[in-house]
Formats: sequence, structure tokens, C-alpha cells
Amino acid sequence: MAGRLSWGLADQAASSVSNFAVGVYVARSLGLAAFGVFSLAWVTYGVVLNVSRGVATDPLVVRFSGAPDADWRRAAGRSSGAALGLGGAVGALFVLVGLGLGGEVGAAFGCLGVVLPALLLQDAWRFAFFAAGAGRRAFVNDVVWAVALVPAMVVAARVGSVAAFVLAWGGSAAVAAGYGCLQSGLRPRLAGARGWLHEHRDLGYRYLVENVSNSGASQLRAYGLGTLAGVGAVGAVRGAELLLGPFLAVLMGLSLVTVAEAARVLRRSPDRLGSFCLLLGGGQALAALLWGAALLLVPDRAGAFVLGGVWESAARLIVPATLGVVGAGLGTGAAAGLRALGAARRSLRAQLFASACYAAGGLGGAAAAGAVGSAWGVAAATLGSSTVWWLQLRSGLREHRHGPAGVPAGQSDSGPVDQRSGEAAK
Repeated sequence: MAGRLSWGLADQAASSVSNFAVGVYVARSLGLAAFGVFSLAWVTYGVVLNVSRGVATDPLVVRFSGAPDADWRRAAGRSSGAALGLGGAVGALFVLVGLGLGGEVGAAFGCLGVVLPALLLQDAWRFAFFAAGAGRRAFVNDVVWAVALVPAMVVAARVGSVAAFVLAWGGSAAVAAGYGCLQSGLRPRLAGARGWLHEHRDLGYRYLVENVSNSGASQLRAYGLGTLAGVGAVGAVRGAELLLGPFLAVLMGLSLVTVAEAARVLRRSPDRLGSFCLLLGGGQALAALLWGAALLLVPDRAGAFVLGGVWESAARLIVPATLGVVGAGLGTGAAAGLRALGAARRSLRAQLFASACYAAGGLGGAAAAGAVGSAWGVAAATLGSSTVWWLQLRSGLREHRHGPAGVPAGQSDSGPVDQRSGEAAK
């Protein structure tokens, strides 16, 4: 398990470093306005990625982590086919939107539509490898993408347009997506995409809402903070997030593998799932506290060297921002358990509650006290909503052991569960 978690961290490190490098290189090459257009394409890709994960790859991780190789291969082919098909359908829509918009923005969205299938397929292979317990393959795949980015970005810089950078970014992802086919020995089964979406709709649609509500709450808070307190407040909050960036990368890296590991624990030792999730959430919360304490000891000179003029405003937000990450860490432990149980209704309730609290706390705090108030509002919201996550997990564990009223034991809210394999019975 430690080895698989380590590969999750390594994979996230490779992904985070390459994303950071792309952002810096594009910003330095294009300037502020053009970089803003590129950022619009990037953020839009993030929304579609959350949709793809919800309906295509999250059900794969929940139901086929640690499954027999033959079952995993069939599921991975269909799941990747669903991601590829979604990328093709949404990508075609983006091409039409780009043609209608015209100009630099239209060109960026049109090019995003061209490369979107490759971007979603590359991400689908990552999750498929983690479901198989082969995190090393996911790490290698991200390294291949990073290597392919280097010449692609150099060529794009010579062209000097937003469209060129979007094509370079997505084109290098196509190299990694193709390499994923070689690594897995599989091809995406487009013909099985519709069946995959139908068979796993009990999980997929709820995870879709979860993923989109999570990212949507963050965007709403950012836009509302800028409206209520000005763009300087947004910059201060972003600066505090950058200070916590290394730890957040660790948190994201663990999230790639924790659901798969929780599913394995459920399959092998169901009675240990609760303690596993508690150890996972408590460990992340403690690590966040230690990281925040270390940030408080950073001299102002060193902070100003890293963030420049943003440091002074960001430093005032270290304590509430750290507490917000503590709450998130506690909640992710319970969320991993709920996903392993296939308790999609319960995780959806908890996520919708958490997203509503996040937006309300962030915006209410911003109206009361600007950036500082927003940071404290988010901290209170995440700590409070983590309690809801754990209450839902406790109920989910009780239902798994004894069954809800009128439902036999071993049957979750996402369908009857085969105790031998942990997959939903067909």
C-alpha cells in the first residue's frame, strides 16, 4: 500500500510540475491578455475533465480496483472509450463555438475542441492504472507527456499564438495517450461507451454532480470575492493557496489512490475500512497543521522573495487557509470510504452540503471582512462539512454491515454488492 501511495504522490508531482511550467512558459511568451485567453481554455478543460471523471473513470476506480485482470481489462477498455467518446462529442461542440466566436478566443476554443479527446483519454489511462494498482505506469505516462511538451512548447513559442500553445499542450497529451495504449495493451472501446455509461449510471451521474459542484463552488467564491472585495483580495487568497501548494499537491496525489486502496480494504477486511479512513483523514489533517505551522515561521524577507508584494497580504491568511485544508483533509478520508462503499447517494449529499457551505462561507466572509473574512468563512465551512462527511460514512458502514431497513446486508444504495469481488452484481 505504501508503494502504491508513493507512486500516487510521484505522479501528482510530475503532473503539478509540468502544469506549473506550462503556465509560466505561456505567460512569459504571450503576455497578460493572451495568457488570459489561454487560461480560459485551461479552466474550461478542467470543467470537462471533472465531467469525464465522474461518468467514466470514477466508477472504474470504485468497482474495479483490485479486480481480476480480465475484468479490469474489459472495464478499462470501456471506461477509456467513454472518456474518448465524451471528448469527441464535447470537442466537436467547442469547434463549432470557436468558429462562431472568431478571433483569438474562438481559435483557442476551436483548438481545444480538436485536442480534447486526447486530453481526456490520457487522464483515463492514469485512473485505469491506479485502479489496477500500477501507479508506476501512470507516473511514467505523465513523464512522457512532460517530455513531449518540451519541443511542442518551443515550436508554439516560435508561432507566438494562443492557438499554437493549445495545440502544443493537447498534441503532447496525444503522445502520452497513445503511449497509454501501449502500456495497457488495450484500445479504447468506443462501442462499449454507451453501455458503460448506462450500467454505471447509478454512480456516474451522482459523481458527475459531485465533481462539478466542487469546482463550481470554488469558481463562485473567486468571482464573488472579486466583486465584493476587489481583485486584490482574490490575489491575496491565491497567494495563500500558493503557499499551501506543495501540500495541496500531496493531497491531490493521495486522492488518486485512496479510493482504490479503500476499495481493496473493503474487499479484504471490511471491518477495517472505518479505521483506515480515520487514519487517512487524520494523517492528512495533522500534516496540514504541521505545514501551516512551518509557514508561520517563514521570515518576511523569504516570503517576499517568493511572492513579492503579494506576501504581506497572503501571510495574514496562513492560519485560516491552513485550517481550511485541515477540514478538507479530514473530509477526504470519509469521502474515500463512501466511494469504496459505492454509497453514491450519501457522498452526493455530503458534497452538495460541503459545496454550499464553501460558497456561503467564502462569500459571506468576503462581504463582512474582505479576503480575511472569506478565508475564515471557508475554514469554518470545510471544518463543519467534514463532520457531515463522517456522519454519512458512519451510516454507510452501518448499512454495509447490517443493511438499511428492508434491504439485505451487503446491498448498498448503488445496487447489490457481490461480497467476493466488491463489484456491483450484474
